[in-house]
Amino acid sequence: MNIFVAKLNSRTTSDSLQGLFEQFGEVSSAKVIIDKETGHSKRFGFVEMPDDEQANAAINQLNETLFEGSNIVVKKARPKEEGQNSGPSQRGGFQRRPSNNRFQSPRRDYNE
Repeated sequence: MNIFVAKLNSRTTSDSLQGLFEQFGEVSSAKVIIDKETGHSKRFGFVEMPDDEQANAAINQLNETLFEGSNIVVKKARPKEEGQNSGPSQRGGFQRRPSNNRFQSPRRDYNE
């Protein structure tokens, strides 16, 4: 099962996150997401546990608990939808339009 973990301390590492979940069983992977531009933690991550029963126990017991100074949120990760992108246009941000390398200014006559 893929588990989403949010509100992590900015100093939490993938190794410490894995150690937290290993209390409940086997952990296939644990990853804290890092911002590519700044190199800083985005303060969330994902943990993969092959045994659903162990994963559910971890979710139930770790959700809204204190870990490394932060009250974390732990829940089953939602599957990424087909075509979903984490880019700015998917979050309502700026979407760049293709350029045709020509600038067309509207003509206005202010003397009308």
